[in-house]
Amino acid sequence: MIRTVIGGLVGGIILFVMGFIFWATPLSELAFSKAGDAEGAAVQSALAQNLTKTGTGTYEIPYAGTPQGTVLYGKGPIATVHFNTGGFSRDDMGMLLPGFIVAVLTGLLIAFGLAAVGGGGRSFAGVARLVVLFSLGFTTWVYLAMPIFAHYGWGHWIYSFVAETVSFILAGLVIARWFLPNHRPASAEAPTATEA
Repeated sequence: MIRTVIGGLVGGIILFVMGFIFWATPLSELAFSKAGDAEGAAVQSALAQNLTKTGTGTYEIPYAGTPQGTVLYGKGPIATVHFNTGGFSRDDMGMLLPGFIVAVLTGLLIAFGLAAVGGGGRSFAGVARLVVLFSLGFTTWVYLAMPIFAHYGWGHWIYSFVAETVSFILAGLVIARWFLPNHRPASAEAPTATEA
């Protein structure tokens, strides 16, 4: 149990560091399409005028839940907007502690999940395959399905897929290699006299 908890903490630190590398360095610029200063200011002004009243949230624009919105949605252009009524610095450090807590919780979930299926003397290769395949399965669905179903451009989602897949696999492999319990499950023990 202690070994698994330590593994979860280490896995969480790995996720946090990888998140910093992929999302808080100039590398993250690869994930975003760019608009010029004038275009950005015009869109920002339109957002402020039209969404501030309804508040922070994620908006489908135009909203296709009305007859008029359905027509507008079909004509395009459309957008999904993650909107915040206030601004904050790109270098804001206020999210570090909550982000670290989420990373550690995620690391613990990975560690306890791997301990449940990967301990008991199973080979590292077998557990590593499990880590890679589950990571790819999760990130393929979460990140690569979005541009298909929502008709988004692919750039941001491919970058997110690579960043999160690498992070999950690295954290999972470190936990699998050094922090899984090494007891054998009952089914792997030597047969009793009545079973022989």
